[in-house]
Amino acid sequence: MKSYSNTYIFIFSTVLVVVVATLLTFVSESLRPYQEKNVEVEKKLDILRSVGLSEGVDQAQNKDKFVEEKYAANITKSFVINIKGEVREGIEAFPLNLRDEMRKDSADRDLPVFIYTDPQGREITIVPLQGKGLWGPIWGYMSFQPDMSTVYGATFSDAKETPGLGAEIAEDFFQEQFKGKTIFDKSGKFTSIQVLKGGAGKGDPHGVDAVSGGTITSKGLQAMLLDCLGNYENYFNLKMNSHD
Repeated sequence: MKSYSNTYIFIFSTVLVVVVATLLTFVSESLRPYQEKNVEVEKKLDILRSVGLSEGVDQAQNKDKFVEEKYAANITKSFVINIKGEVREGIEAFPLNLRDEMRKDSADRDLPVFIYTDPQGREITIVPLQGKGLWGPIWGYMSFQPDMSTVYGATFSDAKETPGLGAEIAEDFFQEQFKGKTIFDKSGKFTSIQVLKGGAGKGDPHGVDAVSGGTITSKGLQAMLLDCLGNYENYFNLKMNSHD
């Protein structure tokens, strides 16, 4: 059997590692535009889901085209606000990552807002959500009727929650119960929405049923709603007052 010196083995291993690393970098960079496009499409689809406009996407021959056209036709405005509810000029809403913004001090956060104009001409306000579940991040979008308190729709997603338990936040039956709930009480105090273990009481305007067996995920989602919707409290109040 032919033997090799340690120097040969070292050089061969080093060259092999460099070649493999170069190939992996090339493949990664080649795929990056496709990955970024997929992220963009999924984000637009989540925004559409929050206002009930995702029907037909699973049957579409070209998902990307379907989502792009649906988004362009229905999301009529987007802008960025600060924690005071003031519009920030010169910043695009769509590229903003709420996870990054939530790491900043509240006074420094840039907060995206998206507007869907429904068939009756009403402006439905959509805001992003970002939080932590049991095993990883959870996120979503919530939309509001023109009164800025009543939920029009909601969509939630997760990366690693347990199937059949915490992952049920992504199911229609869970998301549907948010419709019609309110985040301000009759006195105008911000309440957010409570995700209640054991179930919300009949007629509770601020509560929904927690996921059965997904206590930590439910608590994480409740905290996400409180933290993220709280960012928009001043903006919601400004809009409500402008309608008085």
